[in-house]
Amino acid sequence: MLRQYELIERVKEYDPDADEALLNRAYVYTVQKHGSQKRASGDPYFSHPVEVAGLMTDLKLDQDSIITALLHDTVEDTLATIEDIERNFGPDVARLVDGVTKLSKIEQMPENERAAENLRKFLLAMSEDIRVLLVKLGDRLHNMRTLHHIKNEEKRRRIARETMDIYAPLAERIGMYEYMREMQLLAFEQLEPEGYKTITDRLAKLRQQDGGQVDAIALAIKQALAEAGLKVEVSGREKHPYSIWTKMAERHVSFEQVSDIFAFRIITDGVEDCYRAMGVLHTTWQFLPGRFKDYISTPKNNGYRSLHTSLMYENSMRVEVQIRTREMHQRNEFGFAAHWAYKQHETPDGAVGWLRDLIEIVDASHDAEELLEHTRMAIYQDRIFAFTPKGALFQLPKGATPVDFAFAVHTDLGAQTVGAKINGRHMPLRTALNNGDVVEIIKGKEAEPQLSWLGFVVTGKARASIRRAVRLKERAEVAELGRKLYEDIADRVPAKIGKKALRLALGRLELEDEEDLMYAIGAAQISDLAVMEALVPGCTAEFADEVPDWSKRDKAISIRGLTAGVGFKLADCCHPVPGDRIVGTRKPGEGVEVHTIDCLTLASGIDQDWIDLQWGQRSQGAVGRLRITLYDRPGTLAEMAGIFAKNHVNVTHLEQTQLDHPFTAYEVDLEVQDLAHLTRMLSALRASDAVAQAERI
Repeated sequence: MLRQYELIERVKEYDPDADEALLNRAYVYTVQKHGSQKRASGDPYFSHPVEVAGLMTDLKLDQDSIITALLHDTVEDTLATIEDIERNFGPDVARLVDGVTKLSKIEQMPENERAAENLRKFLLAMSEDIRVLLVKLGDRLHNMRTLHHIKNEEKRRRIARETMDIYAPLAERIGMYEYMREMQLLAFEQLEPEGYKTITDRLAKLRQQDGGQVDAIALAIKQALAEAGLKVEVSGREKHPYSIWTKMAERHVSFEQVSDIFAFRIITDGVEDCYRAMGVLHTTWQFLPGRFKDYISTPKNNGYRSLHTSLMYENSMRVEVQIRTREMHQRNEFGFAAHWAYKQHETPDGAVGWLRDLIEIVDASHDAEELLEHTRMAIYQDRIFAFTPKGALFQLPKGATPVDFAFAVHTDLGAQTVGAKINGRHMPLRTALNNGDVVEIIKGKEAEPQLSWLGFVVTGKARASIRRAVRLKERAEVAELGRKLYEDIADRVPAKIGKKALRLALGRLELEDEEDLMYAIGAAQISDLAVMEALVPGCTAEFADEVPDWSKRDKAISIRGLTAGVGFKLADCCHPVPGDRIVGTRKPGEGVEVHTIDCLTLASGIDQDWIDLQWGQRSQGAVGRLRITLYDRPGTLAEMAGIFAKNHVNVTHLEQTQLDHPFTAYEVDLEVQDLAHLTRMLSALRASDAVAQAERI
């Protein structure tokens, strides 16, 4: 563990103007607050924040970052408060500590919710200050280095999985490759212990047998470049064990079949020398087509710049080579942290768009599981490049479609997408984009995101936006149904309901506005009697013992407005139920067919007589038709059937109409009491995790 004077000396080496007294006070504060607390290793707990502060000095961060690292666990694990931090160390440090600190209640949450809430907290905080993320990554890296001291295997694996899924990709996304590689290696050891041991043992054996082969290849590369007049540094290394493991998994090959075990890095004086070195290598050794990548002219989103190529060395050995300048190398290894240290504490321009997308995802995600899913998509690293017709460049994950591209350009453009041209040709929206594609989005003013898009989009931003739009549409539909039901409720109270009565009712029901009330009624979150009582207190005394039981109602259907003895049937095209506004159509010599007033079939009924009809006795027996889209996974059909049973409806017809993974669509005919009953059935379906979408046909 770093001693107090050693930490101060490290900071003063790169920041002579740092406030030594304040740093000393922070060191003493964390030691005093953590007191006799111990880590799983048996070391004093304060050794952890001190080591995290040491990691921040390696990144040459400012004194507020060092103090934040020292204090980052005091609020969570001691009696210290944010107010104490602000009083002793100022508002900036207090804000940073608050951004990094994990709230104690998070530790009691289920796994996904805990990870999601932790992620949500510092994503929002780092949008204001990237130092929150830098300290958080340092905190996680040191925890991973000491993970082996935790005796509970399940807990070790949980922390390792969270690191692999969230923190390592985040480190990569901001260009901190040193952190990413070490996190992946330590997590890999916990998650795949047999695979880790096998690969590290093979690498150790290879190291013993290679007879200095890595050094020999590095020397050969350096000599070839020197003969061309290039002064460079060349280093060689074995590939990262986790990188080898992923290659074995992707290619379905054994360790012996992974031919590009070795990687070499060439450091040059300038950008021009990078391209000259690449030309020398490609003329000296055979290069592998399709393996050349120019991240200098087209950097990654995180600012990474380098030339990549693969060569066929002697004895058919494949080696990977990276060529970059010294400045690029510093930036590539430490990413945004390097920029922060050298560019006077400014957040890099490349971070702005990515951070904005992450915050949109946080806002659009409905629950913890969605947030994790969307964020993982947003931070994974395999990318392609696509262009707008005007030449603007956008980086997207592999497998991205025109819909992903549209949402990447702007959320509103994605929402209005109706078609796309790829390289001038009309193509389906589910088409996967390739590197260099020019994508033109065709939009429509009345268009809206489609649920089916979730079957092929791959970016977190697109998925979050689509799901949010679908939820808002469903909410509007439920509120509209609730408004119709409210009119019936208001007619049943012994008073005329005006704006004042409605405003007072909202207060009694603790609802924000009229729209919330209509949604609550439509979603069956509040009973008719509760609404009546809120509108006119005391008016429901006579209904106190009334308990609706749909299963005991009469099943006769009666229609008012028909001539005595005239037969009728409910139309199959619109499936009217009591509560719908209805009309009848009749051809000479035939009975009356009952339609909803907005039935599309009525538009073609020119040769038929129209009859104004009304429902008679409100009774069960009418059939409503629904289109229900389920997630295509085990148990969802059974869950839907359970919802039908719980709501006392009879299923008269069930037909699967579409199977498009990950969704399955059904058309279902349900025997219901009336429109209110059908509305509550829809609300129950929409509330289920098994149901992606439910609507009346």
